[in-house]
Amino acid sequence: MCDPIQNRYEFVILFDVENGNPNGDPDAGNMPRVDPETGLGLVTDVCLKRKIRNYVETVKEDAQGFRIYVKDGIPLNRSDLESFTALGVTEKNVKEKKKSDPEIDKKLRDWMCANFYDIRTFGAVMTTFTKNALNCGQVRGPVQFSFAHSVEPVVPQEVTITRVAITTEADAERKGTEMGRKYIIPYGLYRCEGFVSANLARKTTGFSDSDLELLWEAIINMFEHDHSAARGKMAVRELIVFKHNSELGCAPAWKLFESVQVKRKDTDDPAPARSYQDYTVTIDETSLPAGITCIRMI
Repeated sequence: MCDPIQNRYEFVILFDVENGNPNGDPDAGNMPRVDPETGLGLVTDVCLKRKIRNYVETVKEDAQGFRIYVKDGIPLNRSDLESFTALGVTEKNVKEKKKSDPEIDKKLRDWMCANFYDIRTFGAVMTTFTKNALNCGQVRGPVQFSFAHSVEPVVPQEVTITRVAITTEADAERKGTEMGRKYIIPYGLYRCEGFVSANLARKTTGFSDSDLELLWEAIINMFEHDHSAARGKMAVRELIVFKHNSELGCAPAWKLFESVQVKRKDTDDPAPARSYQDYTVTIDETSLPAGITCIRMI
């Protein structure tokens, strides 16, 4: 495994959606998530992490050290069991292993971090394998995301659709089309803020500089291999990274985030925004504290 990162980072992601549903709410009929108090659109951190996992799985194809733990169709316990097998731990000898090797729990955790990219990055709860208290521990990942929220209020629209393919023979005898509906946001620009802790990378998961480069690559391209009719046209427009010159950092994250301003170009225009070109993005680099380097990745 490579050496862990030595610098703390914060980052801002700007992405937009056009005629799509960026993150449906299953408790609201899969309508786009909206803050009811402000009307701002929401996209959960879990949704964005899924996109990154999917990208890494696509480009790495389960290469050693870059497998994905939280994966469709793969029970978590199946992956947990791989670490037990690799370290020679079985249901029969677990008690002897714990007595002879007090570090066995840490070794199981480290094996999982070394083999699964998303555990090394986001952390994971791996305490679900309960036979004889076997588990791989709980890992707090160095990379964390906030919820993304739209820069301006969004107005979800319900669009009625039809199809000529009928589901059943009985339905085909009495109707020629079937009705359906989908929810879209005509346009929304979303902002997400994130954190990368070098301290947690060193102490826990071993998240390295090469892992970090893959993370930036995955963020920039997280919608490029995930297009669908439901999500419309989505794209990452900006990835702004703040690099500290130390492990623990030299400025509060909020101060760095506040230096990034996203505003409408024409504030007197009553028409709603319909493209990224309706906004301007500025970074007040003169206000950045000493020891901070700002990098615009896009």
